[in-house]
Amino acid sequence: MAEQRGEEPGTGDARAGERGAEESRRGSARPEEARAWEDLVATARRTVSDGLVVGTSGNVSVRVGETVLVTPSGVPYDRLTPDDVTGVGLDGRQVLGTLVPTSELPMHLAVYRTTGALAVVHTHAVHATAVSTLVSELPLIHYMAAALGGPVRVAPYATYGTDELAENMLRALEDRSGCLLRNHGTVAHGATLAQAYDRTAQLEWMCRLWLTAASVPGLTPSLLSREQLTEVEERLRGYGQRG
Repeated sequence: MAEQRGEEPGTGDARAGERGAEESRRGSARPEEARAWEDLVATARRTVSDGLVVGTSGNVSVRVGETVLVTPSGVPYDRLTPDDVTGVGLDGRQVLGTLVPTSELPMHLAVYRTTGALAVVHTHAVHATAVSTLVSELPLIHYMAAALGGPVRVAPYATYGTDELAENMLRALEDRSGCLLRNHGTVAHGATLAQAYDRTAQLEWMCRLWLTAASVPGLTPSLLSREQLTEVEERLRGYGQRG
């Protein structure tokens, strides 16, 4: 008869304690997480009010230590409350809340695992999505492309919420802080939610600008050269207030 193997003394209680601690953690956000959640909800609502998403078609996340707070799946942003805080670890395991995280979680986690970003904004902005169906790289219509690290690439199409889409996005984001997703939308990241949102808005504006200029019959928009963009990148390094 095979020998019965039981748990070592005390391990059952320890595991039960770990499960209890996890359940308690999922229902209680730390003060810094609660503040970050407020900022996240405000940013998510702004994507709607500014016309960058319709309904719950986009998603927003912010990293606090080893926890990633993220908008939940299918919940209108105007209904989110402080009690709806939703957070996962970098391994994707849910550590805060009971609402299911966004289906685009693989994209958000891929950004955090491979960059120093602390915030990610994903939208289905109309002009940017339209451009993603037309070109493989946004033409250099304006020097603000430099603020995103260079010419904005378009990631090949893949089904939403898949690892394939996350991998395509990472390639398009190499040395960039924003990209387009073919037939899908935009992704931008930053050191703060405000920066990630600003980059998202700038990307949508540049796409709208190019579509507008390119639509004039008989005329072709003038574009910047890579050399001109490089000069702007150098100037942007000293842009803003110091101290």
